[in-house]
Amino acid sequence: MKRKMSVAGSFYPARSSEIERYFEHFSAIYDEEGKLPNIKSRAVIVPHAGYVYSGYSANVAYRVLQNSGCKRFVVIGPSHRVGFDGISLCDFSSYETPFGDIDTDVESARKLKERFSLCCHADAHAEHSTEVQFPFLKYYIDDVSIVELVYSFSKSNEIAKIIDFILEQKDVGVVISTDLSHFYTLSNAVRLDNICIEAIEKLDVQKLHGGCEACGILGVEAMLFSAKKASLKPYILDYRTSADASGDTDRVVGYVSVAFEG
Repeated sequence: MKRKMSVAGSFYPARSSEIERYFEHFSAIYDEEGKLPNIKSRAVIVPHAGYVYSGYSANVAYRVLQNSGCKRFVVIGPSHRVGFDGISLCDFSSYETPFGDIDTDVESARKLKERFSLCCHADAHAEHSTEVQFPFLKYYIDDVSIVELVYSFSKSNEIAKIIDFILEQKDVGVVISTDLSHFYTLSNAVRLDNICIEAIEKLDVQKLHGGCEACGILGVEAMLFSAKKASLKPYILDYRTSADASGDTDRVVGYVSVAFEG
């Protein structure tokens, strides 16, 4: 069973050449303004909106991941369309992208199924929060293989146990997908998003719940638990809002990318 693309042509271009132009454009702008941080990370938080809005932020994180040495990744994101209890992992043979299919990391999938109580809700995997990450991984990581986990009504400590387990495998990385505040004015969005960013910088879960609004807050909270346990240091790679792309400052969505080193 192949995991088919569900948002190609809407959240990101359906043609590989168009996606490549996006990535090259994002990298060129970044390199004009600064230098990629010299950090080695195999755990990142990335946004998941359309590439025109959040692709720049995500692109920075994947350029950092490119230097991780990892070729196997677990991509974890919230379900936006289907509600269910727990965390879903389905037996996909591969994941479709405009750059070609990505093989499933069979070993990681097997270990996760053996160790954790995971369900399979196939409908939940027509999910943009995870899918928009796949072209980045295929483009930036040679011979990459992945596992997709989608959560709905779950608990952050359950997700954290999975992240802990992933990070114990020295050759496996983790991608946590979330956007930040949704549809506030620019000033209010920045205020709320700064709460999220400060909480991440300090690995402070209590602060995270002091006003941070993120659709993937369970994944973020889990990552903070795991980062603290593993003594990982967070680096804020990029923060921006949809207003940077659209100019609309009345209904703004926030995006952050973060790498964890240690």
